[in-house]
Amino acid sequence: MKTLFISTALILLSFISFGQRRNKPKPKKSYNAGAIFLHWGYNRDFYTKSDINFTGTGYDFTLQDCQATDRQEPFSFENYFKPNKITVPQYNLRIGYMIKRNWAISLGFDHMKYVLKDNVPYQLSGTINPGVDLETNWSGTYINEPVLTQEATFHYENSNGLNYIRAEVSRIDQWYRQRNSAWFAFSSLFGAGVGAIASVNDFTFAGRKSIETFSLSGMAISLHADARLEFFRHFYIQPGIGSGFMLQNNVRTRPEDYNSVASQNFGYLEAHVVFGWLFYLKPINACDACPQW
Repeated sequence: MKTLFISTALILLSFISFGQRRNKPKPKKSYNAGAIFLHWGYNRDFYTKSDINFTGTGYDFTLQDCQATDRQEPFSFENYFKPNKITVPQYNLRIGYMIKRNWAISLGFDHMKYVLKDNVPYQLSGTINPGVDLETNWSGTYINEPVLTQEATFHYENSNGLNYIRAEVSRIDQWYRQRNSAWFAFSSLFGAGVGAIASVNDFTFAGRKSIETFSLSGMAISLHADARLEFFRHFYIQPGIGSGFMLQNNVRTRPEDYNSVASQNFGYLEAHVVFGWLFYLKPINACDACPQW
């Protein structure tokens, strides 16, 4: 009887121990399937030279080798933390999901700004009908004519902004994790993205300034590389760089005239820092089909 009791007890203990092992939650790891990440941050951008073609009623001309800058807001509490102004600076917003170990898909956009440099010598080619532009006195047919643009008489910018809305596939690898407390980890991210460009354009020409003309102006492709500093499994700081090519073939420049458009192709380089949050879908009762938040 005693032997039977001891044997039964040992069997029950083994089942309990096995059940506890099965019910033990899987470790929360940012690179495993089921992890979700969300981040917000800010960027600076640099653009290659490009030729910009402008067409509209009475004109069709190109400015060659145009130079542009971004326009990041000066840092202040009001510009970066006041709720009604947090979307004014150049920012990045993204949400992603780990579809399998080390691989994620994400969706978001980079709010960039593209501002044509003034007082820079460009070459003008094309035709502007007489009487169209009485401000700069550009009139007639031009072939590689040197010109200087002035903001008051001719200006072009996507400052509200040049919005790159993209889907991305990323590879995420964790290279270091604090073993005892898991308060810190270091990961790398490499991604490729593709998406559309939504432009909000300001255009000054022929004695008239049009502002905030919206258009879906083209598409872009890009590559990104980031370093992620993770804290307590749930928060991270992620500096990185991105580079890509933008094809803008339909930037509307006048809100009431669908024939007034600008078009250009250019490359860009972006530096960014984002701040994010990690959370997880985890199994319960050893049932991978029954996730919970």
